[in-house]
Amino acid sequence: MDGKARWVDNVIIERWFRSLKCDNIYINEYVTPRELRQGIKAYVNEYNNERPHQSLGYQYPTQVYSSLFAA
Repeated sequence: MDGKARWVDNVIIERWFRSLKCDNIYINEYVTPRELRQGIKAYVNEYNNERPHQSLGYQYPTQVYSSLFAA
């Protein structure tokens, strides 16, 4: 990461990882890596398909993404 303002590139994904950790990983006690992967998969599915986002006008990310390719 070189040059000015390159840290800004990571802000969005860092915020998403914070949400993942605080909303899912820290509050669940995963015993095995397999359980952790299943928990993360369920969280990503919920995050994209079942949870409206204020920044997207209370739409789901999949709705916004799909609308980009609608004819």
